[in-house]
Parts: sequence; structure tokens; C-alpha cells
Amino acid sequence: MSSQRDHALSLLARARDDLYVVRRLADDANAPLRVLGFHAQQAAEKTLKVVLSVAGVPYPRTHNLDMLVALLERHGLDVPPVGADLGLLTPFAVILRYEEFPPDDAPASEPRQLLILAEQMLTWAERSLEAFS
Repeated sequence: MSSQRDHALSLLARARDDLYVVRRLADDANAPLRVLGFHAQQAAEKTLKVVLSVAGVPYPRTHNLDMLVALLERHGLDVPPVGADLGLLTPFAVILRYEEFPPDDAPASEPRQLLILAEQMLTWAERSLEAFS
């Protein structure tokens, strides 16, 4: 169990790093939304994997947040309160990094919305981690 917890703590530290980037850039009008979205998605992905890891649930190598939420549900674990909104972050992980889209095809998000989602996910993961202590 200790190695699962250590892994979860490592993921949580990395999620905090991603949240740091989102916090620093959310109010910068020149910050690319794709960069903010990528780090918000990464923070959310890592927090989901924090809870799966500490619970001892193996998870696939995926950036699909809806799939990770479904995995939590399947194992009877608490789902983040913003779980239904997480799908909006998934495109930032893969599609917008590796494929070219015209600006109109980017996911509809505002920097503050991305920040709020990432912050809520981190809070949820920290509380969930405490519950496993």
C-alpha cells in the first residue's frame, strides 16, 4: 500500500505543478488557450489517477478523462463533483496538441473556467487522499 500511496503523492505533486501554470497564465490575455487547456487537462488527469492509484485500481495510459471517471464509478470510488464537466478538457490533451484545427474548432472554454476546474479537481484529490489515510 505504501508504494501506491507514494505513487499517488507523486502524481499529486505533478498535478500541483500543472495547476501552478494554469494559475499563472489564467489572467494573461496573451496566454494561448491551448497551453492553459493542456495544463488544466493534465492536472485533472493526474488527480483522477491519484485516487485510482491510492485505491489500488490499475488505470490505462489514457488522456480520456471521462474514461477515468467511469473507472472510478466502476470501482465504487467517489467521483469528483465536476466529473460531468471534465470531458471539455480531454481535447486539450491530444487533439489540440497533435492536430491542426482552425481557431473556431477549439473547445469552447474560458481561462477562468479552466482554472476553476483544475482547482476543484486538486481539492477533490487531496480530500480523497486524506480519506484513504
